[in-house]
Amino acid sequence: MKIANPEELGFSAERLLRIQSLMNRYVKSGILAGLVTCIARSGKVVHFETFGHQNLDTRTPMSQDSIFRIYSMTKPITSVALMMLYEETLFNLTDAVSQYIPAFKDAKVWGADGALESPIRPMTVQDLLRHTAGLSYGGYAESQSPVDKLYDEADLFNSKITNAELTKRIASLPLMFHPGEKWHYSVATDVVGYLVEVLSGKPLADFMKEKIFDPLRMVDTAFHIDPSKLSRFCTLYGKTPDSDFGVLDLPDSSEFLPPVVTHSGGSGLVSTTTDYLQFAQCILNKGELNGVRLLGPRSVALMTCNHLPVELFPISYEGMEPMLGMGFGLGFGVMLNPAQSGMMGSIGDHGWGGFAETYFWIDPQEEMIAILMSQYQPSQTYPIRKEFRTAVYQALIS
Repeated sequence: MKIANPEELGFSAERLLRIQSLMNRYVKSGILAGLVTCIARSGKVVHFETFGHQNLDTRTPMSQDSIFRIYSMTKPITSVALMMLYEETLFNLTDAVSQYIPAFKDAKVWGADGALESPIRPMTVQDLLRHTAGLSYGGYAESQSPVDKLYDEADLFNSKITNAELTKRIASLPLMFHPGEKWHYSVATDVVGYLVEVLSGKPLADFMKEKIFDPLRMVDTAFHIDPSKLSRFCTLYGKTPDSDFGVLDLPDSSEFLPPVVTHSGGSGLVSTTTDYLQFAQCILNKGELNGVRLLGPRSVALMTCNHLPVELFPISYEGMEPMLGMGFGLGFGVMLNPAQSGMMGSIGDHGWGGFAETYFWIDPQEEMIAILMSQYQPSQTYPIRKEFRTAVYQALIS
C-alpha cells in the first residue's frame, strides 16, 4: 500500500515514530504477540506498520494483510447493513422489534425477587442499535445477575445454531431492565443481524457480501476463515486459568473454520486492517467510497451522533470503569467530551473495539481514521487503546 508523506497531511514524521516505540514496548515485554497500526487522513494512508508476530510458535511475522478475529468491530458493519434497509423504508427506528420478530411480543422484565413484569414500553429497533433494549451478554463479568445466569444456560454462543434459533433463545429470556431504562452492552446487535435477514430475505452473510464487502472490495472479510488463507490468520492469545498469556484459538483448529452456521452480527467477522480501512473510509466519506454509495450522508450522521438521554450517563461495561464523556449512536460509540473521557480526541469522533483488542475510530473534524489490530483476550486488559489515541493525536501538528 502506498504511504503518503505525513508532513503534507499535517503529521510529524518524527512524532509518528512514537507509535513504533509504544507498540514495540508491548511486543518486547511479551504482553502482546503482534500488532498492526494504521492511520489515514483525507483519504490517504500516512502510517501503516506491523509489529511482532501473528503466530509465536511458527515465528510468522505480523503482516499488513494478516487476518484478525474482529469480534465486536462487527457491530458497526451489521448496524450499517440494517440502516441500508432503513433507507429502503422497510422499518422505522421507533417500531417495536416484535413487529418484525414476533418472539419478542411476550417479552417480560426480571423484576424484584424474580417476579416477571410487563415492559413499560416495547423494545424498539433503536433500542437494539444503541444497546438500551434490556438484553445482556451473560456472565462475562464477575458480578452475574440472575438473568446473566439464564443467558449462560441458554448456550447462545453455540456456533452451530442459526441466527433465527439464536434470536428465538434470546427472546425466550427475561429482560434485565425495561427498554430505554439503561445502557447495557449486549447481544442486541446479534438480533440486529437477524433483523437484517428478516427484512432482506437473505442470510446475513450473503447480504453483507453482496451489499457491503464486494462493493467496498473487502476481500478478506467474512464470517469464517477461508482455509486457503490460514497462513495469514493470527493465533489468538489471552488469559487462561494458568497464565496471563496462553493460546486460546489456533488457526488450523479455529472455531472460525467452516462450516460456521451462526453469522453473528455482534461478533462473528474476521477481517484485515486494509479491509476495515475501506469500511471506515466509507463512513468518513458520509456513506460513499470509490463511486459506491452504501448510505446517504444524513443516515451516516444519524448513526454517528449520540442517541442516549443524559440520564443514562455514564455508560459502562459490567465490571469495568465508566466510559466518561462517551455516548452511543446506532452501532458506534461517540465522543461527547474529550476532557471528561480522559483521552485525546474530538467531539463527535466515533468507533468501537473488539474483544480480542482490535480498535478503530473515525474523526470527522480531522478527516482521520485510526486502526489498531491485535489478538489478545480480554480486551482492555492493558491501556493500549488510550495510549494509541495519545500517540496518534500528538503526532498531528496541523
